[in-house]
Amino acid sequence: MGFIGSNFIRYAMRTRPAWTIVNLDKLTYAGNPANLADLQSGDGGGRYRFVLGDIQDVALVTHILDDGIDVVVNFAAESHVDRSILDSTPFLQTNVLGTQALLDASRGRPLGRFVQVSTDEVYGPAPAGVDFAEEAPLRPTSPYAASKAAADLLCLSSHKTYGTPVVIGRSTNNYGPYQYPEKFIPLVITQALENESIPIYGDGRQIRDWLYVEDHCEVVCRLVEAGQPGEIYNIAAGTGVPNYDVADQILKLVGRPVSLLRFVTDRPAHDRRYALDDAKIRATMGHSPAWTLEMGLEATVRWYVDHPQWWRPIKSGEFRGFYETWYSRQ
Repeated sequence: MGFIGSNFIRYAMRTRPAWTIVNLDKLTYAGNPANLADLQSGDGGGRYRFVLGDIQDVALVTHILDDGIDVVVNFAAESHVDRSILDSTPFLQTNVLGTQALLDASRGRPLGRFVQVSTDEVYGPAPAGVDFAEEAPLRPTSPYAASKAAADLLCLSSHKTYGTPVVIGRSTNNYGPYQYPEKFIPLVITQALENESIPIYGDGRQIRDWLYVEDHCEVVCRLVEAGQPGEIYNIAAGTGVPNYDVADQILKLVGRPVSLLRFVTDRPAHDRRYALDDAKIRATMGHSPAWTLEMGLEATVRWYVDHPQWWRPIKSGEFRGFYETWYSRQ
């Protein structure tokens, strides 16, 4: 019940009324049962079921697939780059071995699709003026990105070797409701709402392409329905905004001073710029983002303002220990 996965379930339940969804989740630190509590309590109308478990458990995954599952969408991932620098082991276990287990359990089954949710970070930093297309070489620079690149290669090899109907979607940075507050945008929002200092790496001019999570969810739905097995699809918003400017926009939305921003030592191997060429998915799926950055930031800020009961307990628990450990190193 992580950030993108829980948003996808909500979005698919709302926009694809014929779908029934089984959610397998280990509930690690960023997995929050509150994200889908209403569906779990019965609001899903019998179309949603939660299973507590690990995607590395091939026997469990096999049992679930035996229950008539015809599509697998793999959102499961350790995804915070900073944590991968401190300890890459969980990233290899979930992102690589977990993907392998899902592929092994899927082998030989009459699946319609196996959708692998990936990231633009597998390409590494994009030089100024360059937007990476799907054929670009993989040059990951963090343990997290390397684990996702390895998972993508496992998926493609499973398609070639066993005919697994793998479809890979590589998206730019997502943001929106239910995002764990260690990530940049919810960190800025929640720190600002509490009038606490906001750490900004280096000079704050790292460029990211911010994709509102519902735009990503719609693309994943289309990949489930019409993605071509063996193909990779870049998913982008086309924003390309420096982190400092995003933080400044958020501070204006919540009415807090820019003096809350605190520049800290840049993290190791911090990619300066990410940028994707998403012409393929626009042409083949007819998709273009519905949310501008201004619309998405306003909606996201409003959600965090309206849901302090969701994020305040998080920030007083495991999050606090990581935050203090990590930023004391900066």
